[in-house]
Amino acid sequence: MTADSDVLVLGGAGVDTIVHVPELPLPFADSYMIRPGIETRAGQSGDFVALGLSALGLRTHHLDMIGDDHEGDLVRALHRDRDIPFTAVLQPCGTKRAVNLVGPDGRRLSLYDISRSQESDRLPEATVRELAAACRHAHVVITHPCAYALPLLREAGVTISTDLHDWDGANPYHEAFALEADLVFLSTAALAEPERTMRDIAERGRARIVVATAGADGAYLLADGELTHVPAATPPAPVVDSNGAGDAFASGFLLGLLGGEDPLRCARYGAVAGAYACTVPSTRADAISRAELLARAAELWDTSATEPAEPAGGRV
Repeated sequence: MTADSDVLVLGGAGVDTIVHVPELPLPFADSYMIRPGIETRAGQSGDFVALGLSALGLRTHHLDMIGDDHEGDLVRALHRDRDIPFTAVLQPCGTKRAVNLVGPDGRRLSLYDISRSQESDRLPEATVRELAAACRHAHVVITHPCAYALPLLREAGVTISTDLHDWDGANPYHEAFALEADLVFLSTAALAEPERTMRDIAERGRARIVVATAGADGAYLLADGELTHVPAATPPAPVVDSNGAGDAFASGFLLGLLGGEDPLRCARYGAVAGAYACTVPSTRADAISRAELLARAAELWDTSATEPAEPAGGRV
């Protein structure tokens, strides 16, 4: 079958306010004078994945709930300006917002406003079914409404990926996503035993590939029962912000996956995209191009710079 889009991204649309701080953790003080200042821009996890996929030449559609507010207008403008199809479902509580404290070394601390959602939030079943029927793959952000879309995606027969971010391996909220996805990304940040958690996901769930990103230490790839360490890619410019690096990694990985590449090469693509993201200031929404990713991968790992197979056919 021919799909209208390569990847359907569900969830993760929102707005971040970026605050540069002199250090993290930030010691208590009555006030701080900061530079370059405070800026607000559209772009949370789903936005960044959609942006990364689109920049890599993958046909991408984004679906989420946003408010009829100024922040929602920023999200719509981001997608419109980048020519990324976006289906917006009205969120009465308003568009998701967060404050990111960014240190001089690029590390960040994110504060999420959970008042922008409610227990009854759902993505309309008919909309999910329609968009799922027209895509090859779905990437699901771990926001509350998306958990209820997982069975609908499974019924549609699309493969599913998700990012558990800094899951500790125990919080039950993440399990529905971890066990229903065919491809699982997560960070090692809160994991005492990353390999144990990765194998548990694969053994208990549907995942045939599990990837744990470890920042400057690279990533760990579990595929076909074999654990492989993937070195970090050298950033092409100074590191200024780690925000969006995990989303970029997922985008690069999916480029390889949908092009029929083996998991190791997919992970190398992800490493290159993630390293690039760390050179982009948090006040900007930018992503590596397909040509630059392939060139960097060939340079760093002596891989063939041949284009991945065009992801224009049936489902993976």
